[in-house]
Amino acid sequence: MPHSSEEPTIHPNVPGPRNPAGTARTPQPPRPSIPGPRPGPRPAPPRADRGRSVPGRPAPVRAAVPPQPGAGARKAPRAAEAGTAPQIQLVEATDTTAVETADGVVDGLLDEGCPPGDVLVFTTGDPHPWAQHEMSFGEDAYWRQHADGEDVFYACASAAGRTRRRAVVVLAVNGGTDEQAAEALPAALARTGSRLVVCGDPRRLRSLL
Repeated sequence: MPHSSEEPTIHPNVPGPRNPAGTARTPQPPRPSIPGPRPGPRPAPPRADRGRSVPGRPAPVRAAVPPQPGAGARKAPRAAEAGTAPQIQLVEATDTTAVETADGVVDGLLDEGCPPGDVLVFTTGDPHPWAQHEMSFGEDAYWRQHADGEDVFYACASAAGRTRRRAVVVLAVNGGTDEQAAEALPAALARTGSRLVVCGDPRRLRSLL
């Protein structure tokens, strides 16, 4: 039987040769034991693709202010439902600052809890930078976003006839002729459910109104 460190040491006077050379076997010190339980199997590593976006696919764009529970109760009533004329507000701006001012108005509306899909922005001069960017992907994709009605939509006032009515309309008078601006005002008002915010030169707008 092979010698084990856990067995008692065998002395040389035990009958029977233990070593062919005739010498006593030198006892070996016992092997130290490792305290504590033996470690179990390592858990499998998590999947590498879990929680990661697919390469080459852009992340979905979220709305600036997501709709909150009960937000529908805070929606402004449409003029046809309430039976009252829309509220008209004038915010002073120049042709150069009208778009920037309109963006500030939109930010304020979203901060107040207005759903993004209830806001429509018109420009009388150059298209809004957002509209220019989205139009680069084609008109079909551009107008599909308006039909989806999930986010703020920007369009030229000359295209107001293609838009649907929304609760709040912001009109940025950022250029164009007086005739174009005069036509944009009633067009924007016709698409307004409850509130129209006009960003432009008050003196010019009063003469057009």
